[in-house]
Amino acid sequence: MFQVRLHGRGGQGVVTAAEMLSIAGFVEGKHAQAFPSFGSERTGAPVVSFCRLDDKEIRRREPILEPDCLIIQDPTLFHALDVFQGLKPDGYVLINSTKDWHELGIADKVSHLPEGHVVGVNASGLAKKHVGRPVPNAALLGAFAAEAGQISLESVEKAIGTKFGGKIAEGNIAAARAAHAAALGEELQDA
Repeated sequence: MFQVRLHGRGGQGVVTAAEMLSIAGFVEGKHAQAFPSFGSERTGAPVVSFCRLDDKEIRRREPILEPDCLIIQDPTLFHALDVFQGLKPDGYVLINSTKDWHELGIADKVSHLPEGHVVGVNASGLAKKHVGRPVPNAALLGAFAAEAGQISLESVEKAIGTKFGGKIAEGNIAAARAAHAAALGEELQDA
């Protein structure tokens, strides 16, 4: 089972990201589960969402305490809570930022992780460019497909198309493609 914990703030699409990740898992024939956990339901408040992916039925229902991957939609959370709590020693970290780990103040938290397991992508910037709003969730799922290899970019695109329609879907798919390329260290020619 591959477990993902997503951290962000209200209004950034953290819950929607977990839902789309589970849809992408379903598209690939996997079993998937997504659910949120939040206190005060207001814009800007810390929000945590969870997603599990597996090849067999998932019976667990509790929050993910030992994630295989962390998706951090808002790096200001590093100073508010311990988002790294329980991360597996060979886990993945995906951050909505292009600052280096020293600038973010997390070098000591990620230095032990294998090479290529910590990736930063300007997901908010890509969303702003392609969607018109700096909501990083769909872009980060494109980067997740590149980094963790648990789902394909094509499945992410189908999940986005299922959740959104029309121009919003098109923009989010473009942002996901650009973030996927960025996570692979490539430059997307059409971006």
